[in-house]
Amino acid sequence: RRTEEDLIANTPADGLVGGSARIDGAEVVVMSYDYTVLAGTQGLYNHRKTDRLLELAARRKVPLVLFAEGGGGRPGDVDAGPGSGLELATFRAMASLRGRVPTVAVVSGRCFAGNAALAGVCDVLIATPDANIGMGGPAMIEGGGLGVHRPEDIGPIDVQRRNGVVHLVARDEPHAVATARRYLSFFTAATTGFEAPDPRLARHAVPANRLRAYDVRAAVTAIADVGSVLELRADYGVGIVTALVRVEGAAYGVLANSSHHLGGAIDAEAADKAADFLELCEAHRLPVVSLCDTPGFMVGPESEKDATVRRFGRLFVAGARLTVPFGTIILRKGYGLGAMAMAGGSFHAPQFTVAWPTGEIGGMGLEGAVRLGFRKELDATPTPDAREELFEQLVAAAYQRGKALQAATIFELDDVIDPADTRAWIGRL
Repeated sequence: RRTEEDLIANTPADGLVGGSARIDGAEVVVMSYDYTVLAGTQGLYNHRKTDRLLELAARRKVPLVLFAEGGGGRPGDVDAGPGSGLELATFRAMASLRGRVPTVAVVSGRCFAGNAALAGVCDVLIATPDANIGMGGPAMIEGGGLGVHRPEDIGPIDVQRRNGVVHLVARDEPHAVATARRYLSFFTAATTGFEAPDPRLARHAVPANRLRAYDVRAAVTAIADVGSVLELRADYGVGIVTALVRVEGAAYGVLANSSHHLGGAIDAEAADKAADFLELCEAHRLPVVSLCDTPGFMVGPESEKDATVRRFGRLFVAGARLTVPFGTIILRKGYGLGAMAMAGGSFHAPQFTVAWPTGEIGGMGLEGAVRLGFRKELDATPTPDAREELFEQLVAAAYQRGKALQAATIFELDDVIDPADTRAWIGRL
């Protein structure tokens, strides 16, 4: 369909630039679709090059970086002949890398159909504010009778960062590249130089008032090397924080309950996010630190509409399958099945389960336990004021029984520690 001169001038490299490289001394494979060539679409020889690079990453067992901007399949590609191309190995080969080597996608601009499919199977997807990511572009959507839409309306960044598709939002493409490099460093290189945080920060991360919400990120930064925290999927499943950190230069994965959302209760999205993160750490051999402060799993008629039985179950499965070193620290609340899930399914599953002095544990939240267990006594109280006074007394007594120091005396916990000593415990993993 094109002259040789036209092909040379306008379709160099068939729209894909790739090869092996080194990032901070570590070998990687890099692939980049070229949006200036036929809108970054995937042609026959483009796919052959992709398949060769994917095979190289698998054989060499090295990370892969994919710059995925592009429009998907290439309509009218006469190189491919009369077939449909459904026997292509590219998508299976890319998916098979998941869990075998670290994979990261970088997206700026428009990323639709086949390009989005490849980006979506990567461990982590980094995008810029101008990114649009969708399994079909405007032409495919219109062709399917689903209306006429602008590219900017399909999978914009505000949508994709909140539904968990995008793990990290960069300021621009250079920042995205720097972020990808930083992300890969957690899996490819140890850091010799590090700055420890002020040990007093951990002692003040959790408020003395057990009912006061706080930003659990303060606890994460209080135990991590200064400047080392890289939070993933910050806008999705906001009841749990997931981050890559370093402690004394060594890399760890951290998950932590956020009391700013549902008081720290684990909902369906948070469970999915936590399970995904545990699978990532297990696949790439990162030790896990769990910072637990949860009243348990979110329950109720509305919660059950989100298939929580299965999604909470998946979090238990991910925890039970961990073979990497794993430690749990009870920051404050550790109640019920949700707290057990934060500890890999049992407080005795991790290599250690310790608590800060603010810790409290129980079969369910104290207030709920009192309302259920002492319903007759509360109902028999003659006045609302007296009923409230009795309720507060019963809660206070339950709190004394459930304090971490009490739990440690009967071996539900391994120890109650000074928060300033947390880094030393993590370093033993």
